[in-house]
Amino acid sequence: MKTQRFLQSLSQQLRQWQRQYKVLFRKGKYQHKLHGNFLKNLLLYLSANSHQGKQGKQRQTQQSTVKLVKKTRGIDKFILLWIHQKRSSIILVLAILSLTSVMGHGLYNQPRMKVDNIALQTFTAPFTDDVEDQQETEQKRKDAIDKSVPVLMIDNHINEQINEQVEKFLDTTNELRDIVDGFPFFDPAVLSISIQRYLRTFPESEWQKLKVTLENNRKQNLKKQNSKFLLSPQISSSFPVLQLSKPFPIYEKQSDEASFIQASSELEAYQFTGSESNFSALITKISQVRQKYNQAIEKASQIETGKLKNFYTEPIILDLTDDDWLKTQAGIHKIAERILAQGIYAGLPKTILNNAVNLQVQSSVPSEAEPLATKLLLAVLQPNIKQDEAQTKQQGELVANQIPSVMIRVKKAEVIVSKGEKITKWKFQVLEHYRLIGRQVNWMGLTIVGMVVTVGIRIFVWIERKSHNYLRQRDRLLVLLLSLSVPGVLAMSLPYTTWSAIGLLLGSFYGPTVGITVVGLLSLILPITTDTNILVLLAGAMGGMLSSYVAHRLRSREELALLGVVTALTQGGVFLLLKILTGGVFGSGWYIFQEAGLFAVSGLSWSIVALGLSPYLETLFDVITPIRLAELANPNRPLLKRLATEAPGTFQHTLLVATLAEAAAKQLGCNVELVRAGTLYHDIGKMHDPLGFIENQIGSPNKHETEIQDPWKSAELIKKHVTEGVVMAKKHSLPTAIQAFIPEHQGTMAIAYFYHQAQQIAQKNPHIILDKADFCYDGPIPQSRETGIVMLADSCEAALRSLKDATPEKALNMLNNILKAKWQDEQLIDSGLTREEMPKIAQIFVDVWQQFHHKRIAYPKAKVGNL
Repeated sequence: MKTQRFLQSLSQQLRQWQRQYKVLFRKGKYQHKLHGNFLKNLLLYLSANSHQGKQGKQRQTQQSTVKLVKKTRGIDKFILLWIHQKRSSIILVLAILSLTSVMGHGLYNQPRMKVDNIALQTFTAPFTDDVEDQQETEQKRKDAIDKSVPVLMIDNHINEQINEQVEKFLDTTNELRDIVDGFPFFDPAVLSISIQRYLRTFPESEWQKLKVTLENNRKQNLKKQNSKFLLSPQISSSFPVLQLSKPFPIYEKQSDEASFIQASSELEAYQFTGSESNFSALITKISQVRQKYNQAIEKASQIETGKLKNFYTEPIILDLTDDDWLKTQAGIHKIAERILAQGIYAGLPKTILNNAVNLQVQSSVPSEAEPLATKLLLAVLQPNIKQDEAQTKQQGELVANQIPSVMIRVKKAEVIVSKGEKITKWKFQVLEHYRLIGRQVNWMGLTIVGMVVTVGIRIFVWIERKSHNYLRQRDRLLVLLLSLSVPGVLAMSLPYTTWSAIGLLLGSFYGPTVGITVVGLLSLILPITTDTNILVLLAGAMGGMLSSYVAHRLRSREELALLGVVTALTQGGVFLLLKILTGGVFGSGWYIFQEAGLFAVSGLSWSIVALGLSPYLETLFDVITPIRLAELANPNRPLLKRLATEAPGTFQHTLLVATLAEAAAKQLGCNVELVRAGTLYHDIGKMHDPLGFIENQIGSPNKHETEIQDPWKSAELIKKHVTEGVVMAKKHSLPTAIQAFIPEHQGTMAIAYFYHQAQQIAQKNPHIILDKADFCYDGPIPQSRETGIVMLADSCEAALRSLKDATPEKALNMLNNILKAKWQDEQLIDSGLTREEMPKIAQIFVDVWQQFHHKRIAYPKAKVGNL
C-alpha cells in the first residue's frame, strides 16, 4: 500500500510539473535554470513524509514557477519551444541512436592495426614482462585434447535395430512353425524324433509305397504279429534314391534307405500292437503333417525381403522340437543382450566376434540349433560403440585447462616490430599486451547498423499507422526501452535475453500487432548487427511472438502468469526441435535437454520479471490494459465506494449508463473494458455537492429552487461536477484515458434547463446581459468513439428512465431525436462515430431498455385468513 501511495503521489507531482511546463510555453517565458529548480523540487518532494508536506512542496513549486516566469530569456524560450514542437522527431532520433549504439557496441573498440598489416613505425617494449604465446598455448592444448582418450558410449539406436531384426526373424519363424502345428506331432515312444522328421520330408511317392508295404505286410503277417519286419529283395531292389524338395539338402541313399526301413519297422510295430482305428488315425495324422510341412516350406521360399531371407529355408527351424525352439529363442535373446551390453567396437576382427558368439552359443542353445544361432547372430550383430561427443569434449577441456600457458619474456626496449615489417600473430599479441595497438570506432560498421535500424523503425511506424494503433510519445518511449533490453542483455554476453518479457508486456499494453512487430523486427536485425546464436534467437523470438499474440486477450494476472509458463515451455521446445532438425541433438546426450531446460527456465524468469514490472510501468507511463481497467472497475475502489455512499442516486445512474454504453461499445467493436471503467468514473465530480443533482434529492427539496434560486449559480454548480471530477481523478491517479470521460461526456453542451430560466429573467430585465457560454460546459467534445458513446448513453438514460408504459417504437423515436440533436450540435464530429451509426446506437439502447422493463406476470392476490 505504501508503494502504491508513493507511485500515486509521484504521478500526481509529475502531472503538476507538466502543467507548469505548459504554462511557461503558453506565456512565452522560460528560464535557463529551470533544470536546477526541477531537481530542487524533486528533492523537496522526496524529502516530504506527510500529506501536508506534499501540499507545502506544491505551493513552494508554484511560487518558484511564478518567479521563473518573470525571469526569462528569449534564446531559452526558442530552443525549448522548438524541442517541444519537435518531440516526435527527437524521440525518433533518440531511438535510432540508442538502438544503433547498443546493437553496434562491438564496433566502438576496434584495433587500429591487424594481423598481416604493415607496421607504420617501430614499436619497442616499454618494460620487461612475460607475454603469453596464445598460439603456442592453444596448439599444446589442442594436442592434449587430440591425445586424450575419447569417452565411448553404447549406441542405443543400433541396439534397437539389431533387436528389431532378431525379433522379426523369430516372429517369422514362429509363423512358419505354427503352420506345422508343433513338433513332435506324435508320441516319441512310438515314433522316434528322427523318424517323425523323416516322415515329414521324404517324397510323396515313397510315402504311398510305404503305405502299400504296410498294408501288404499286415495281410501276410496277421498270424505273426511279433515277428521282425523283413524287407523282400523286390522292395530293396526297387527302392529308389529319395530326393527332397528344394530348398532343403538331399539326403544320402544309405541314410534314406535306413530311415525308410526304420520308419516301416516302427509303423508296423504300432500297427500290430495297437488298434486298427488308432493306426488309421496315425496314418491320417502323418498325411496332414506332411501337407502342412510342405505349406511351410512353400511360404518360407516366398520370403523375398531382408538380409535374413536365406535363414528361413534352413531345415532346422522346422526340425527342432517345440521345447528346443523355446530354448533357442531365449538363448538368442540372451546372447544378443550380453554381447551388445559388452559392446562391439568398429574394426573389431571377425575372428574375435566369431569366437565370442560360438562360446556363448555353446552354453545357451541346444546343440542342434547351434549352427542356426551362430549364423543368425553373426549376420545381425554390428558395431554399437560410438564416441560420446559431449563427454569427450568436456574431458578434453579439463585436460586442456591443466596445460599451463606458454609464457615468453620480452625485455625492456626490445624491438617488437620494425617499421615496414609485417605484423604476425605473435607480434600482434605482444603489441596488444603492451596496449600499443590503439583502438578506434568503426564508423562504417556503425553507419550500416544505423541504416538497418532506421529501416526497421520505418517499418514499425508504417505498421503502426496501417493498423490504426496510434501511440503517444510516452508509449513510443516505453516501446524503445523494452526493445533496448534485448540487445542490451546480449551485449552483456548473456545468451538468454528478454524475449518473453517484452512479448508479454508489449502484447498486454498495446496489443498483438505492436508486440509481434517489435519481436519480429528484432529477430531480423539482431543476426545482422550482433554475433548471436541463431537457434537461441529463433526460439526466443517464437516465445515472444506467442506471448504478444495471447497477452492482450487475458483478463487477470493469474492468466498472465500461466502464459509465462506456456511461453517458457514454447521457447525450450522450439529450441530442442531446432536442435533436432539441424542434427545438433545427436551425440550430445542429455546435455541438449539440459540446455533446452535452461532456456525454458530463463524464459519463465523473464516472464516473472515482466509481471513484477507491469504495474509500475502501467502507472509511470500511463498505460491502460484490460487487467488494469478491470481493477479500476472494481466497485471496492475508494472513489466508487465513496460515490455509492455519498451519491447513491448518481451511482445508480452510473450503473445504468454503463449498461447502455457497454452494449453499444460491444456492437460497434469498441474497447468495452475502457467504456465500462470510464463510465463508472464519469460523474464522480458530483460528490462535491450530491444534493445539487436531482437523482440524489430523493425525499429532499430541490436546493436550486429553495436555496440557490439563481440560474447562473445553479449552472456553475452543475458545471463544477466536471472540474471537480477531473481534480478527483488526478488526485487518485486515474489513467488519462479514464480522466477523458469526465469532461468529454458533457462536451460543450448547454445546461438547457437553467439557460431557459436565464433567458426568461433576461427578457424581464433588459439590463442583464445573457452569455450562453456561462451555461455551457467547457469541453472538450468527445475525442474518441468510447467517450462519444458514453455521452449518448448519458443523455439517453434519463429519457429512458422517464418512460414507463411507452412502446419500443415511441422510445426509439425519442432516442433518435436526442442523438440527432447531439449530431447537429456538432458534439460528435471529433469522436470517430458516423452519422450512419446513430440509428444503430439508438436501437441498441432501446433493446437494453426493454430488457430492464420487461412485463411481469400478475400474481393472484392471496386471501387474508382469519387470525
